[in-house]
Amino acid sequence: MRKNSIKNTRVSGEVQKVLSEIIRGEIKDPRISPLTSVVQVYVAPDLKTCKAYISVLGQEEAQKDTLEGLKSAEGYIRRQLARELNLRNTPEITFILDQSIEYGVNMSKLIDDVVGGDQKD
Repeated sequence: MRKNSIKNTRVSGEVQKVLSEIIRGEIKDPRISPLTSVVQVYVAPDLKTCKAYISVLGQEEAQKDTLEGLKSAEGYIRRQLARELNLRNTPEITFILDQSIEYGVNMSKLIDDVVGGDQKD
């Protein structure tokens, strides 16, 4: 199976959808921030592993705590994923903190500051 095959893209989308539902509604760990979202999921072509990019809105400590909480709940998340998806292999999940949304917000704020400074002059 090629890396960007249609099947792989569909499986990645389904894993992302189910993973976000599990994180939002089923995990009761207080370390996991309620402002957590699954940005992107890449499932390997052999369906054995996947990388889940997680975005957490908040301070750096909240991001670290959320990542630790997700790593400790990885077994539970994988079991729920296996129940929801009918796959031969349930992929092992690696959670990666994605800061692209926060970076975009900061850049937008900087641009607004520069544009606002030019209008005052």
